Amino acid sequence: MTTRRDFIKSAALASAGVAVSANSFSAASYKRIIGANDLVRVGIIGFSDRFRSSLAPSFGDHAKKLNFEFMGVSDIWNRRRAEAAEYMKGKSYASNQFVQARNNEELLGRKDVDAVIISTADFQHALHCAEAVKSGRDVYVEKPFAESLADAKAVMKAVDASKQIVQVGSQRRSAPNYHAAHDYIKSGKFGDITTVEMTWNVNQPGRWRRKELVSQIRKEDTDWDRFLLNRPKVAWNPRFYLEFRLFYPYSSGIPGQWMAHQIDTVHWFSGLEAPRNVVANGGVYTWKDGRTNADTFSAAFEYGPFDDKSKGFQVIYSSRFNNEAGGVKEYYYSNGGMINLDTNKITSEGGLKEKDAKGMGMQANLLPEMSLKAGDRIATDANTGSDPMTSLHMLNWMECIRSRKETNAPAKVGFNHSVANMMATQALHTGKRVSWDPKSKEIIVS
Repeated sequence: MTTRRDFIKSAALASAGVAVSANSFSAASYKRIIGANDLVRVGIIGFSDRFRSSLAPSFGDHAKKLNFEFMGVSDIWNRRRAEAAEYMKGKSYASNQFVQARNNEELLGRKDVDAVIISTADFQHALHCAEAVKSGRDVYVEKPFAESLADAKAVMKAVDASKQIVQVGSQRRSAPNYHAAHDYIKSGKFGDITTVEMTWNVNQPGRWRRKELVSQIRKEDTDWDRFLLNRPKVAWNPRFYLEFRLFYPYSSGIPGQWMAHQIDTVHWFSGLEAPRNVVANGGVYTWKDGRTNADTFSAAFEYGPFDDKSKGFQVIYSSRFNNEAGGVKEYYYSNGGMINLDTNKITSEGGLKEKDAKGMGMQANLLPEMSLKAGDRIATDANTGSDPMTSLHMLNWMECIRSRKETNAPAKVGFNHSVANMMATQALHTGKRVSWDPKSKEIIVS
């Protein structure tokens, strides 16, 4: 099994090679000005479960109004290409000449692609995004944005050198209740953030497993070398291909899949781009099925200005696959109370009471109770089955393609959540305290 240190060395070298090969796409050859009424043709990179269940329906919510359509798919597994074509039959938001491309070179080599949605394996997102923007395409890319720092830097270099619209799949940034929480904190009425508590608990032995598909997929029906990209070359393994979330270095597992969403709100609400440091713990304690990524994980982050260590707060994150008590929660605390993003309520719970303040010559500090705007389900032309938050996020991307304005979750947002994820993952793997150097933009293990 490849060690974390071996992987980091090989990834740093291989990322450069991928970035060079992506230059074979000429943005000047393909980019055209999209007029107010022009049809925007969107390619699918990776016909995933996430794409089918949420991204495609969310796109369908707005395609007719904004004049968008799916023109084709790129997937290295022939089964997924066929499934995509079948899924799109009769869809009002899909071309009648839906294209099945065997790989991204085939898809991005076409002139009838204006933008792409990327929902491939976690470790592929960054490099696929870099390829797409270098070819002159706008991009919606699922989180995690990157699973190695080398890849994160490579994709940021590509995005910064382009004029492309990029939306990272951190859909909380398009949700009305999260905007209301952000605005309330920024108004100063909440006070300084003192602590953030986040959990994501399930009791699911089959989470991220694909047992039936693992038994059915054949190496000759896909392209194993293309799948691996810049990861170490290893023998064919259908579990790595289909259950990548359970195996490092194809995914960090819990940090990249779940923590990425919640840690992004910390960056957004606080205005900070990265944690100062983190420690983490966890392991495979219950579901011993060959996975290498933890089924139980916890991390404690310190956030605050890098130039003023007297200010700061702690973020405590935990997740487990073996008991769902506590479910998903996202709590922000100040000296005056808390924001509960499960109930969308601001309350005085935990705030400084008069009896405790008086003895120190202080005033009580209790927040007035109020509700955050929760947001309604998006009205659609048909019952597409989309989820409201992702639908709003997709709408923002589509509108920004038209306006050429920055999206709610641009590439920098993805870079920042990836840094936090990678710091936590390295802390877990090494058992050491991990810090971020904002000047060198390097992760320091001490």
